Amino acid sequence: MAQHVYGIDLGTSNFKIFGASNKKLINEKNVIAIKDKKEVFDFGDMAFEMYEKAPANIDVSFPVKYGVIADIKNMDTLFECFFSKLNGHHSGSGSGDFCIAVPTDITEVEKRAFYDLVAESKVKSKHINVVEKPIADAVGLGLDVDSPKGNLIVNIGADTTEISVISLGGIVLSKLIKTGGTKLDETICNIVRKKYNLVIGHRTAEQVKIHLADAINSGESKCVAFGRNIVTGLPASREIDSELVYMAIQESLYSIVDAIKVILERTPPELSADIIDTGIFLTGGSAQIKNLDTLIRKETGLKVNVCDNPDETVIQGVARILTNDKLSGLMYVPREKQYN
Repeated sequence: MAQHVYGIDLGTSNFKIFGASNKKLINEKNVIAIKDKKEVFDFGDMAFEMYEKAPANIDVSFPVKYGVIADIKNMDTLFECFFSKLNGHHSGSGSGDFCIAVPTDITEVEKRAFYDLVAESKVKSKHINVVEKPIADAVGLGLDVDSPKGNLIVNIGADTTEISVISLGGIVLSKLIKTGGTKLDETICNIVRKKYNLVIGHRTAEQVKIHLADAINSGESKCVAFGRNIVTGLPASREIDSELVYMAIQESLYSIVDAIKVILERTPPELSADIIDTGIFLTGGSAQIKNLDTLIRKETGLKVNVCDNPDETVIQGVARILTNDKLSGLMYVPREKQYN
């Protein structure tokens, strides 16, 4: 196994990169701030701090939308920035092997874009492979992916939720829906605007969600949100309660539950028997919403497993696949672009 081996998980919200040589993992916001359309002002968590605050000459952008690369130029720059940070601000000696986690329900062209991101960057690469996200997720959870036992994995990310049934190292069924943490933030913004005439930013909505979101509205809690009053145009603050947040997010949460039910209905009976035994595995950053596991358990009748750090299971899985020769068969090179 080459010493310079790297794993990448390009999430819509967070960029995760792992280096096998120094066992270092970077997990930061997938955001880049470009000054005057040419100069990198900042990236990662620091760039996210500028989101909705930057002057006109600084463009703060999210290069990944709905799990796929939307802005290849900024994504390329961002990848090189994170790679330098991982290697202590030098590019690392020699070329490296890369493995990138890709969503299942996207086109071959979109999968190829992940591959090309590394292949066409200034970073030297020897071998580049991709692995399906649900498979990396399962490995990160510590499941035996090569066994014939079926597992249902629900990864709730920022822009998307990916629901997959896996068995024998492959994906039997998969469904990607465009509902995730960002959609919840938007619904919180909308309901606060409607009820209190208060415009709040997405970062504020995210903080409100972290503090108050509860999938079953089990108790009452409150926090203060700051924004701008629509009527007066002046800065204002308002106390938000968990009941209001529940009203905002419940529709989106139930759309995730409905998508899980659709996959369960289509699952072959033998695999259904395995899923009854093992339950549903909940991963992704938005899996941390309070009582989400309770809601899914109530609606499906299945037990729900949530691990620690659910937002890092994919990158942990990629790291294991890269450093364990027995798992190397899970990686592959995506097909050439359709128009080649």
